[in-house]
Amino acid sequence: MAQIPNTPAPASPAPRPVPTSADVARLAGVSRATVSYVLNENGTVRISEPTRRRVREAARELGYVPHAAARALRAGHSRMVLMPAPSFPVGPLYSRFLGDLQAALGRLDYTVVQHGTVPQHGDEAARAWAELRPVAVLVPGSGLGPRGVDVLKRSGARAVITFGPDLVEGAHALLTDQEAVGRCAGRHLLDRGRDRIGVLVPEEPGLEAFSAPRLAGVRRAARGTAATVVPLPLAYTEQAAARLAARWRELRLDGVFAYNDEYAMLLMRALADEGVAVPDETALIGADDLMLGRLLRPRLSTVHLELPSGRDLAALVDRLVHDPGAATERHKVLGTAVVHRESS
Repeated sequence: MAQIPNTPAPASPAPRPVPTSADVARLAGVSRATVSYVLNENGTVRISEPTRRRVREAARELGYVPHAAARALRAGHSRMVLMPAPSFPVGPLYSRFLGDLQAALGRLDYTVVQHGTVPQHGDEAARAWAELRPVAVLVPGSGLGPRGVDVLKRSGARAVITFGPDLVEGAHALLTDQEAVGRCAGRHLLDRGRDRIGVLVPEEPGLEAFSAPRLAGVRRAARGTAATVVPLPLAYTEQAAARLAARWRELRLDGVFAYNDEYAMLLMRALADEGVAVPDETALIGADDLMLGRLLRPRLSTVHLELPSGRDLAALVDRLVHDPGAATERHKVLGTAVVHRESS
């Protein structure tokens, strides 16, 4: 057996020294204070544009970037907005909303950090978030309690904001009325003359905070009528949808609210494979108003959800950061409207 020669590894080059603001100041021919004013975008001190350009070019040439932790110490707080990763499956609508919000916060000179909390939950997760000393925390969904809010505020968070269907003591709330989504869908099906209505209830963990109030909304829409509402638990798999579709006619359902457009498309395909005609035998409506729903045949009826613009929400975060003693605010941020298409 041939042996591989044991040649010594070449010596690693000595690490280059980390450039400092003093290095930038020497190269640009200015003071360290001027470097700080320019690179930290301090608008309270007047500095000529040629000097600003010279400082930025020197920093770029040296590869220097300001030290975020040092800047936070000087300011008394960071510019980090922490957004914990959602504990529920995120669809295209929510992903687009988060992207818009992150971009808008970036334009206001905040650094947005998404933090994974698995396997931490609730107050335990809040302690992990607090270690990063964010200036604001925007928590999607539910799970954060009053104790967690207190931990975050004691660590220096000037604004703790929840985004979801629940109120949390001590936190500002962006409330999404998920029951209204179900009411819209239920009324639409009732107006179409459907009186045996199925409601898909996702089996994916984390969606209960959304699916339960949507089911309750359909039931509220049917209250006082002769209509029957039937919950239909469903895993997000083709096999599960096929099993449900196979017994569709024995269920005798003439309408279905499919939780959202993704579940609606999954069920529509399974019903088509089973020979169940949509909308003739069963009217179907989803929620979210995704582009793919418009490309289906029949085109998918849906509940359009109106979320706040990233710019407006970023402005709210910025205002709360600058007024940490403000009274707790509650904002309803989810508008709903039915978009009637061919599937219903």
